[in-house]
Amino acid sequence: MKVTEFYQASVQEVMKKLDVTQYGLSDYEVRGRLKKYGYNELKEGKQKNIFQVFFEQFQDFLVLILIIAAIVSIFLGDTDSSVVILIVIILNALLGTVQHVRAEKSLNSLKELAAPVSKVKRNGEIIEIPSRNVIVGDLLILEAGDSISADGRVVESHSLQINESSLTGESLAVDKVANPIVETELALGDRKNMVYSGSFVTNGRGAVAVTSIGMNTEIGKIAKLIDNAKEKKTPLQVNLDKFGKRLAIGIILICIVIFALDIIRGRELIDSFMFAVSLAVAAIPEALSSIVTIVLAVGTQNMAKENAIIRKLPAVESLGSVSIICTDKTGTLTQNNMTVQEVYTGEQFFSSNELELSNPNHKKLIDFAILCNDSMMLRDKTIGDPTELALVKLGHEYELSEQLIRGLHPRVGEIPFDSTRKLMSTVHRMGNRNVMITKGAVDELIPRISRIESSSSSIITSKQIEQINQANTAFSNAGLRVIAVTYKEVFSSNISEKDEQGLTFIGLIAMMDPPRDESAQAVADCIEAGIKPVMITGDHKITAIAIAKQLGILKNPDEAIEGKEIEKLSDRELKNKVENLSVYARVSPEHKIRIVKAWQEKGHVVAMTGDGVNDAPALKQAEIGVAMGKTGTEVAKDASAMILTDDNFLTIVKSISNGRSIYANIKNAIKFLLSGNAGAIFVVLYATLFALPAPFLPIHLLFINLLTDSLPAIAIGLEPHNKKLMKEKPRHMNESLLNKKFVTQVGFEGLIIAAVTVIAFQVGLSTGDTAVATTMAFATLCLSRLLHGFNCRSEESILKIGIFSNLAVWIAFLLGFTILNFVLINGLFEVANLTNSQYLMIYGLSLVPLVIIQVRKLFFGSSKA
Repeated sequence: MKVTEFYQASVQEVMKKLDVTQYGLSDYEVRGRLKKYGYNELKEGKQKNIFQVFFEQFQDFLVLILIIAAIVSIFLGDTDSSVVILIVIILNALLGTVQHVRAEKSLNSLKELAAPVSKVKRNGEIIEIPSRNVIVGDLLILEAGDSISADGRVVESHSLQINESSLTGESLAVDKVANPIVETELALGDRKNMVYSGSFVTNGRGAVAVTSIGMNTEIGKIAKLIDNAKEKKTPLQVNLDKFGKRLAIGIILICIVIFALDIIRGRELIDSFMFAVSLAVAAIPEALSSIVTIVLAVGTQNMAKENAIIRKLPAVESLGSVSIICTDKTGTLTQNNMTVQEVYTGEQFFSSNELELSNPNHKKLIDFAILCNDSMMLRDKTIGDPTELALVKLGHEYELSEQLIRGLHPRVGEIPFDSTRKLMSTVHRMGNRNVMITKGAVDELIPRISRIESSSSSIITSKQIEQINQANTAFSNAGLRVIAVTYKEVFSSNISEKDEQGLTFIGLIAMMDPPRDESAQAVADCIEAGIKPVMITGDHKITAIAIAKQLGILKNPDEAIEGKEIEKLSDRELKNKVENLSVYARVSPEHKIRIVKAWQEKGHVVAMTGDGVNDAPALKQAEIGVAMGKTGTEVAKDASAMILTDDNFLTIVKSISNGRSIYANIKNAIKFLLSGNAGAIFVVLYATLFALPAPFLPIHLLFINLLTDSLPAIAIGLEPHNKKLMKEKPRHMNESLLNKKFVTQVGFEGLIIAAVTVIAFQVGLSTGDTAVATTMAFATLCLSRLLHGFNCRSEESILKIGIFSNLAVWIAFLLGFTILNFVLINGLFEVANLTNSQYLMIYGLSLVPLVIIQVRKLFFGSSKA
């Protein structure tokens, strides 16, 4: 090829250069090219290896203080304390590393689940493959809504328009052509016959020969210059970080005061210093952020198993606050399995199985519905829109093959379906004539009809138009979706919207997409949870009302509104009316964003479903944008926070329920950490105020921090889903985690743990042996905190939620209990030998907080502090 750029070459030259035919690459060629070019993916920023993650655990401010304390202890001859401190630091670092690796694995597996796909032609067939498997020379098949996964040269264009704003900054879509361009050194935006990775199709369809993949694409070149793979923390993590810093400052101030008082009372400097440092480390819940991360990661992994892929972690927190679900009808509330039920043609009604191919009207209606259609059925696989597939299925019922019919009457021109026009037109060569077939919404086509096909084509009368409208109304009242099929002869294959006039009416085809069996119960669950389900559909108002009544979304027809009525309302009027509306019919995608904003201005948190290119703004506007995994375009998926792999409304409801559970689990894990740490601080303050010996040795505090913090907190974070949470009202988005009730509970539970520990300490002091007193205080605090894990599982008593329903909490408790008794029996960590009665005292006192808190929850309810 003489030219240096693909855009300067003809389609034939491009195909020759890339060594590809109109049938696409063969499997053999793909294998060879994969070895040569690699996968179509951008290289991410350099991943941290496990050793880097491990050593990063030592960069925490408090850990550095501990390391300094250990070094000071070695110089002062207290090697035992130094060894214990270093062991605790290393074990904490190992735990942090394991948590990080687990979270990374969970998030990476979610990325794989949400990976984009592309349609390519290989071995003469159109197939769908992961975008990373697209290779140089592949023929990409593009349709409206597709994200473009590689750079390429347009070889076929049918009204193809592409938004390249991610590369050029130009928001207007670019019309693409297949012709070569003579000019040289053109900017990307002027290369009208090239497409680029990262852009997306807004209109039409076409085919593209891939010229560059991965890091060799234009967007790949940019990726080489920047590394934008920085992780962002969720709002909850940010708030917890702020809270943690304030708490740390408060605890450090308390420790400084205790350190000063110890010095004044004549305690050794190193002992006072070690005790103050150990208390700070034991009291500050440094595991907060990592526990939130791992609970979110595990929670999102479980949600993925239930067909909900979370693309953005903050969405998990927002799910618990959702009060409005704006959902599409087709495929989400219904089965997305459109089947033709009834037909109106020749001024008569027929069931779908009553048509006769010997009747010219019947044959023409089926043939034309298949011709003006982009869907197809290949073996057991279906490709295309469910409505169009229903028409192809109708043909198959009468043994009419879409490939054969389309081969006899090839398409030579078209105006693709547009959600604003609600029409689609195609031009076909029939003998020596060009025939334009137009199908679409009945109310859009009626004004364009001038003739009717009966025994012969004749001028349509007002009576016949009235009969068509009556037939349409009858179908719609029965909850059927109706499309009209029309045609006319045209002179040229190059048609425009102006040609969609003076049409000849052939017939109406009515089809049904029945509600999913589980949708009605899911709607009922929503309403019980204080969430209002709102149906938004492009269907006729009467059809929408029929389905909405079946599902329980709507009770009064006055709760339904059409798009044309929305057009007449100002934003203020829509806001005032929105709470009284449950169904939006004949709505264009542009209306969706207005509906979302209206609800948000009323103070609601909105989940919005969508699948098309034009849904992207509304998906971004909503707090939870939900894209359809099966029917959704890549653009819609990119704009969403969550993807449904089964396109099912029930999955949204389950996700909200899971989101509430995950948030509750995180809250309970935090309560466990704070209340246990508060108990330790209260005990030390008690001893300090009454000039008593230190209730714990530094080694004890470090051991408590290691044994009773991370593992039980993570186990609480894995609490099974609590269905009762869906009987509560949605949590307000701006509600603080650390509200008055929460802080009161933390203080109350911390005081009970402190009280039993102080009793054990005083019993030990009464023996006259300080070592026995500190050992009893240490063991009681440890065991009561381990048992407190059962209290923090839920706001309800464990007798109601099931004592053994969370095995992780039992494993954490039994492991901690075993290690604690091993330490006590073997006299490790400077503990004294205890008598059997002292052991019984420790066990009995440790059970007291569990009994008191469980009795309060059982008889007085969780709201009582």
